[in-house]
Amino acid sequence: MAVGAAVVPTAATAAPSAERTVTSGWNDYSCKPSAAHPRPVVLVHGTLENSTSNWWAFAPYLVNRGYCVFSFDYGKLPGIPAFYGLGPVAKSAEELAGDVDKVLAATGASKVDIVGHSQGGMIPRQYMKFNGGAKKVNALVGLAPNNHGTTLSGITKLLDIVPGARGVISATAPGLTDQVVGSDFMKRLNEGGDTVPGVRYTVIATRYDEVVTPYETQFLSGPNVRNVTVQDLCPVDISMHLTVGTIDRVAFHEAANALDPANATPANCASMVS
Repeated sequence: MAVGAAVVPTAATAAPSAERTVTSGWNDYSCKPSAAHPRPVVLVHGTLENSTSNWWAFAPYLVNRGYCVFSFDYGKLPGIPAFYGLGPVAKSAEELAGDVDKVLAATGASKVDIVGHSQGGMIPRQYMKFNGGAKKVNALVGLAPNNHGTTLSGITKLLDIVPGARGVISATAPGLTDQVVGSDFMKRLNEGGDTVPGVRYTVIATRYDEVVTPYETQFLSGPNVRNVTVQDLCPVDISMHLTVGTIDRVAFHEAANALDPANATPANCASMVS
């Protein structure tokens, strides 16, 4: 797993928690969407994160703005607590399908909006393309999403240099090698185009991403797509991969704009303190 850490498409430094609780108003299954925010928001964490550690700041940010917000754990491996997103990505997309159905049943909504970080920004694309999710999703917002595979700043070359490395990691933590550029999973996901009809897509990336690299590979092509680099909104924003998905309020502001474009306001450096 030491070699596996070298190909992880998300660094996890936030304090982990495996508990799925009502925290600061999110994961409240009595929440009913309002006329202003008629769709619940499902948050999908990144690799080696979990439903709490990834969203401790962003979930309350949305709840305070009147959204019903839900987060889940996926991709658990036996014997590894709190650090998730390591199972096969296709299987994780199946888990997401069940989570979305649970939210729709509880809230009475017909569709959800999804915000995901890193792997969590890409899994919904698998769900929508192969698991019937397109008709249940209005918008997908990816924070530093791994949409086309990562080189991890060149470190993934070790998979082919170190004898047997790719096979060992694929057998023990397939969610890692699935996300490497050129993987069979990535080829299937992107074959035939990046998007599905009827869904709005927003990608929010940082030039200083050291995990999903090159950072431009995060961007999507197709109709109803908006690709944003946070430094174009705030030139002094120095967020890297983990921070853009966990604490960057410029990214938060732009994500909120994507969820409610009719009432969007400019995201800029002032967003850092708003």
